[in-house]
Amino acid sequence: MPHPSELLDEASLRILDLIQADSEISNAELAERVGLSASPCWRRVSEMRAQGVIRGAVALVDPLRLGLAVNVFVHVTLTKQDRDSLDVFIKAVRGRPEVMECYLMTGEADFLLRVVIEDLIRYQELMLDCLTRIPGVANIRSSFALDQVKYTTALPTGHLRRMK
Repeated sequence: MPHPSELLDEASLRILDLIQADSEISNAELAERVGLSASPCWRRVSEMRAQGVIRGAVALVDPLRLGLAVNVFVHVTLTKQDRDSLDVFIKAVRGRPEVMECYLMTGEADFLLRVVIEDLIRYQELMLDCLTRIPGVANIRSSFALDQVKYTTALPTGHLRRMK
């Protein structure tokens, strides 16, 4: 598989930067800001979608406007780290809408979850009714975010420019 820097030239990287900042930008405005005509710009975006570079476009919703004021980082340790134990845990958390992200980790915890939820009472319910009941869970450690200092969904592209 070729390295991304071999597939993406400067114009494609500028397109990615712009649509990551605003996925609703029109093709005409995108083309103008990148310095291409509309047709080649549209073709590049279509190719990046077909190659899986662009996986989709979403609306970013303000969690506070939905009453989701608590952001919790949950470190989960399992009793065993075999394939079956990992699969049981993964299947259980994939079905929970409060779990925004889940990572299989190295280090002290086996999994790191980011949970967004209404309040501490609802988090306690999630803990008692879900997380503690997943077979193989040995330890759960929660850290509550006091303030979101930085949040972005835009991936960096500068490293691809330096490789050219």
